[in-house]
Amino acid sequence: MGKGQETRERLLDIAELSVLAKGFGATSIEEIIAEAQITKSGFFYHFRDKNELARALLQRYLDREDGLLDELFDRARELHDDPLHAFLIGLKLLAEKMADLPNGHPGCMVAAYCYNERLFDPSVRSLNRTAVLGWRERFVAALEEIAAVYPPRDDVDLQSVADMVSSTVDGGIILSKALGEPAVLSKQILLYRSYIKLLFSPTVN
Repeated sequence: MGKGQETRERLLDIAELSVLAKGFGATSIEEIIAEAQITKSGFFYHFRDKNELARALLQRYLDREDGLLDELFDRARELHDDPLHAFLIGLKLLAEKMADLPNGHPGCMVAAYCYNERLFDPSVRSLNRTAVLGWRERFVAALEEIAAVYPPRDDVDLQSVADMVSSTVDGGIILSKALGEPAVLSKQILLYRSYIKLLFSPTVN
């Protein structure tokens, strides 16, 4: 990584911590510049304006998030061929990953952007919407594969069940931060896992 790329990543690191701590509106270019110890022109060399910073920050977050999910659920499929059992393993791995964070999950950039959506141009809002739809598509595909083998035991909309992953993770982050209890997030993911297990497990006679 060259010096220019290192500086860009440093700016994104600083901005991410600030946005997750206090929101995008309360994060100023001036404070990012001061912490990074660069000039204003140095900042604008990397980002044309605050919206470009927002777009780059969100894209980096999404790339890392997708990479993590790919890693965990691909690993789960290596461990079990059955779609239900593989999905349950993937959720367990995700819960363990969240529980292993030293001070809890720092926050969700997608949620942070939703709370400040009026600050962003259409391209940033569109990227955020695409991110949410990406989670939906990822988990709908997994649930449809499961349902083809294990018909749901309740009349549910699989898209809504897929969206529960987002609501469970984001809700768990909020609860863990509000309560100061980092373990809440992983427990919420495990509860979702229990629901999936009950929803698709064959009826025992």
